[in-house]
Amino acid sequence: MTTSESIDKQNETDKVRLARYVRQTLYPGIGLAGQKKLEAARVLIVGCGALGTGLANHLGRAGVGHITIIDRDFIELNNLQRQTLFDEEDLRQNLPKAVAAANKLRLINSEITVEAVVEDLNYENVVNLVSRADLVLDGTDNFETRYLLNDVCVKLGKPWVYSGVIAAYGVSSTIVPGQTPCLRCLFPDPPPPGSTPTCDTAGIIGSIVGVISSIAAGEALKLITGNGKINRGLLSIDLWQNSFDRLPIEAPLPDCSCCGRRNFEFLNAQDERGSHAASLCGRNAVQVSVRPTPELNLAELAERLQTAGAKSLNHNEYLLKFALDGYDFTVFPDARAIIKGTEDQNLAKSLYARYIGV
Repeated sequence: MTTSESIDKQNETDKVRLARYVRQTLYPGIGLAGQKKLEAARVLIVGCGALGTGLANHLGRAGVGHITIIDRDFIELNNLQRQTLFDEEDLRQNLPKAVAAANKLRLINSEITVEAVVEDLNYENVVNLVSRADLVLDGTDNFETRYLLNDVCVKLGKPWVYSGVIAAYGVSSTIVPGQTPCLRCLFPDPPPPGSTPTCDTAGIIGSIVGVISSIAAGEALKLITGNGKINRGLLSIDLWQNSFDRLPIEAPLPDCSCCGRRNFEFLNAQDERGSHAASLCGRNAVQVSVRPTPELNLAELAERLQTAGAKSLNHNEYLLKFALDGYDFTVFPDARAIIKGTEDQNLAKSLYARYIGV
């Protein structure tokens, strides 16, 4: 094949490939140059619930070349009301959220690379995951993880988009270290436990999820292409009250403990060895994890639990589910367990030690 023929063949391949994005590239803010930047981009989506699936759906269809999704959880029936990449078959297969979302994105767009990470984001893995990304998007459901993300992104100079939704209300802020306020400029300290509403106490409507995930995905396109006016400060929307507000803080605060004084206390709060418990927002459930992270053979554990009288026991390569003593357990290969039926962390750790015993 001559050089000319090779160039012609490559041009034809590019033409066919870009036909998928023709409506997007017609928009001057993106164009062909912007599309190539999207295809070269690496985005990390932290959390794959309502916001995370919306973000992944938008960016996968837009042609972001490499998407990593990290989520610690599995799919439940009530997720289908607002978590747009899941369906009833995913529920029947007992799939973790990250795996089900990655499977869907590959069906939607076979030209992109999607990586599923079924883990809890913590100080052990956060630096590695964030350092490999050009941009981080927040799909989490708790402030502890968001403050950890803020520390790492500020330390590494990585842009990220903070988002949150509850009831009919949502917020979003685009954070570019050194240029915009960071999360701790906006909220110096996380709210005390129990002081904020949850999905179980306040509910949530799918339309606010769609609005906020669309705004955050739009911010991602701006950041990757380098075009458009980003959302500095904090945008808040209440769809039920039809209110749209913006907190007018558009520059970093010099005395901010994170981006001003570079005190990364959430990143540097290294957990001690042993088991650790955290209540899950609005779930009547506790997650128990072990540090350092061990490997767990789910098939062998299933055999032991069957002998112990576990009910509703089933497992696949991703997780093991069973019921004992009136509690529902979901165990993952990294030895994490979500124990449903209690918010008592000490009780959850006791149940973990009794039946899993890592």
